[in-house]
Amino acid sequence: MVRIGIIEDDDQIREMLANYFSEQTGFNCLLSAHSVASFFEQWKSDIYLDVILSDIGLPGESGIKGLARIKRQAPKCQVIMLTVYDDAQRVFQALCNGASGYLLKQTPLQKLKEAVLSVYEGGAPMSPSIARMVVEYFNPKNATDLEEKLTPREAQIVTAIEAGCTNKEVAIRLDISLETVKYHIKHIYQKLEVNNRHALITRKYK
Repeated sequence: MVRIGIIEDDDQIREMLANYFSEQTGFNCLLSAHSVASFFEQWKSDIYLDVILSDIGLPGESGIKGLARIKRQAPKCQVIMLTVYDDAQRVFQALCNGASGYLLKQTPLQKLKEAVLSVYEGGAPMSPSIARMVVEYFNPKNATDLEEKLTPREAQIVTAIEAGCTNKEVAIRLDISLETVKYHIKHIYQKLEVNNRHALITRKYK
């Protein structure tokens, strides 16, 4: 039985999702709320959730900020962002903060069900356009698109920084040490002749 929670401020969408999953064999929607705060008010210690579907644009605390709270309360709980936002900044902020999947709201219910099963079984479901964006950002072949001077690893770090990741988050995402990240950033600054993150990002778009 896959136990599901839903955080969605659109009443119609929230009720539709809750009803759909409650009617599916092998699924049970235990919690649904319009905001992160309301969700946590209902989430008692005896309620175990396997997967949470969360919007990003919510009243009060955003769905991305809510990710950290979810992971603190239930480290093994998987979170799929279900949103209208498809920009790189939000995608990578969500992934850096612990999201296991990222789907757009136009995803058909059957596909959404398949995505929940996928993440429950250890997958990382994403809408096709989002998956393509992630591949393009972290594919070393795109290093020349950023700056011919950079190595593939340095290009990966630059794209993660552009997405808003902290040094620690970059280290986790690329599975390298924090000191290695700092080492690479130092050389990136020297190669691109910048001295801070803002200058690094704006330089790419000149």
